[in-house]
Amino acid sequence: MSAPQLDRPGDAPAALDARARENLSFIRATMERAASFTGVPGWGGVAMGLTALAAARVAHGQATPRAWVTVWLAEGLVAFLIGAWALGRKARRDHGRVLTRSGRQFVLSFAPPIFVGAVLTVVLAAAEQWHLLPGVWLLLYGTGIVTGGAFSVRVVPLMGFTMMLIGLIALFVPAAWGDACMAVGFGAVQVGFGLVIARRHGG
Repeated sequence: MSAPQLDRPGDAPAALDARARENLSFIRATMERAASFTGVPGWGGVAMGLTALAAARVAHGQATPRAWVTVWLAEGLVAFLIGAWALGRKARRDHGRVLTRSGRQFVLSFAPPIFVGAVLTVVLAAAEQWHLLPGVWLLLYGTGIVTGGAFSVRVVPLMGFTMMLIGLIALFVPAAWGDACMAVGFGAVQVGFGLVIARRHGG
């Protein structure tokens, strides 16, 4: 009869180590799936709001609708660059990744309303329906924040609902109020909520 095989001294610690690594990986993945996306940059939102306030002032003095649209499109590009930079900066500071599971969900939910807004901008500009653009922009940007904010902290979708409400108002007030509505929505609302996010959720 052959002698029973004995485990080598190093086998048990190695097996325990492998099992511990698997457990840690499972816990980390579970936490990542359950966690809210807190990478929304508060100070970035404040900066975006301030540039929107400046754009509203500049746009209101334009002589033609096309010049007015150009000012706001330029503001949209500036705001995007600020937001992307601030998002990356906050992620690096927190030693995290921007595109975690919840971060990807945020981006994928935010992007479709923004795409629709871009398409409608082209359509409405071609039809010279300039007066509809402030309401459409605010409604769809707010919708993107609400849908993306479903994977973030509670204050983010609340900001989106506020912008949607202002966009709804903008559709029914005189066209001359368009810049004022966007100054409130893209400007004051983003500054106010940005300060809240910066204070409560790490910048």
